[in-house]
Amino acid sequence: MIRVGLVGTGYAAQRRAEAFQANPLTELVAVVGNSVETTASFCETYDIPSISSWQQLVNDSSLDLICISNINRDHGMIVRGALLADKHVIVEFPLTINPDEAEELLNLAQDKNKLLHVEHIEILGGVHQAIRANLSAIGDPFLARYTTILPKSSLMNKWTFNYEYYGFPFIAALSRISRFTDLFGEVDSVSCYGRFWDAEKVGYFSACYTQAQLSFKNGLLACLTYGKGEQFKSSDRTLEIYGTQGTLKFEGETGKIIRDGEENAIEVGTRRGLFVKDTEAVIDYLTTGKPLYIENKASVYALKVANATLKAYQGQSICKV
Repeated sequence: MIRVGLVGTGYAAQRRAEAFQANPLTELVAVVGNSVETTASFCETYDIPSISSWQQLVNDSSLDLICISNINRDHGMIVRGALLADKHVIVEFPLTINPDEAEELLNLAQDKNKLLHVEHIEILGGVHQAIRANLSAIGDPFLARYTTILPKSSLMNKWTFNYEYYGFPFIAALSRISRFTDLFGEVDSVSCYGRFWDAEKVGYFSACYTQAQLSFKNGLLACLTYGKGEQFKSSDRTLEIYGTQGTLKFEGETGKIIRDGEENAIEVGTRRGLFVKDTEAVIDYLTTGKPLYIENKASVYALKVANATLKAYQGQSICKV
């Protein structure tokens, strides 16, 4: 039985709690949250006790595994604390919003002989698997475009709209980059433009818009657009990959391949249950040694690219990776 402590009470933490409670090999022991109200509600829903601080949680000698599903700003700090307390660790991406400490955390996990797993459920998702299955059919890929626009009219001071808690969008929403580094390898250089609209409450933004271009060493150019908030009145989630013999296009969870003037639908798996798959992969690794679906060095490399987009946004029109 693997005894688990959970940090966070939001959507990801809820899915983790359900996954741990459904798995016969894990026992969800306690949770720590950011607010008294949400933590109390979470504990009532999942019938588990709360802990007053993450420090107390990670130092609980009865726990084997810490799952970190809270604000991005604190990921690196809690990962370090959990590893120093000799715990295995799951953390939702990003591993840290400070890419300079990413390698330190990997080395610490290795020194402690503990699992450090950075979640990347986009790699497990139906769209990514459909791309992998059909990529060879479009010849040599040379251009990719990925747009995510999320209109939000009622923010209620959510941490995902806080400059400090959330971090730079391409670091916080690291899956936009890791999807392409997984498919196409190393990046040579990046450029990035961004705009933020301040909210009435200090430290928060009401909307953001960021656009980056990633020039890959294999010659592919990826154009990434990420925007959210009250400035947007309609949503868009489109991913396109152009190759010398055709195009892959995904709108939401619907995909098609375009070749020789013909469009044919391709099968795309569901997004449901991905946190369960990720959790089960970790438990399989800890109990049977089965390899995980992603290596930490891949996540850290994507984080390095994301940090290059931040540097480009801050003033360097083109930033080498």
